[in-house]
Amino acid sequence: MRYSEILAGYEPDISHITTEDNEPVDNLFSEHQQRLLGDGIHEYWRSPDGQPFIAVSNVGLFYAVQQPPIVPDFMLSLGVEYPEKYWEKRHRTYFVWEFGKAPELAVEIVSNLVGNELDKKFDLYAQAGITYYVVYDPSEQYGADTLRLFVREGSEYRRLDKPYFEMLRLGCTLWEGEYAGMYGTWLRWTHPDGILIPTGAEAAGTAFELLQEARNEAQEAHLRAEKLATQLRALGINPEE
Repeated sequence: MRYSEILAGYEPDISHITTEDNEPVDNLFSEHQQRLLGDGIHEYWRSPDGQPFIAVSNVGLFYAVQQPPIVPDFMLSLGVEYPEKYWEKRHRTYFVWEFGKAPELAVEIVSNLVGNELDKKFDLYAQAGITYYVVYDPSEQYGADTLRLFVREGSEYRRLDKPYFEMLRLGCTLWEGEYAGMYGTWLRWTHPDGILIPTGAEAAGTAFELLQEARNEAQEAHLRAEKLATQLRALGINPEE
């Protein structure tokens, strides 16, 4: 049964709830990584059956009325849309009872062991009903295995063998390169065939390159036409005829 059915006609009192505390993220890499996870996914990823979706970073996930929120570094929820009156308190964060469902995917970026990403949070995400849980540990706080992917089966998580989330038709990979002026190894999304989902800058760069190629080809064609016209005139032939 969906949350919306369970809570039909019930409006919980949220006047005492702090939906955002304006606390900054803990380091520059995490800020860039969170931004990268959202960059391009709205424009260049097609969700299953074209469903609407919400993809956000560092937004509170309230999964139960009497429980404090979890704040994923990134979460993705299918079949829901951004509310029109997003400044209303009940729409300023992800209340499961407002959206009618839990998100399908949550990502945590490990900075230190204080976050309990593989301990307390691990259990909380399972309790909240998150289907896929991703833990990226770039500084190897939990050991040399920097990327761990889980799928929820029943009430517990099982480790995924492949970096692919079948329900979402979305994959992920670790990619080394520069993003927004910072070089590193980044967690990136991929299409089902493993091809990277481009960032806005990458897509714009590709479009610019294609435009330049088209312009160069047009210019070369124009020069060839001019050369041929000159040769025809030397033979006493009017090229316009």
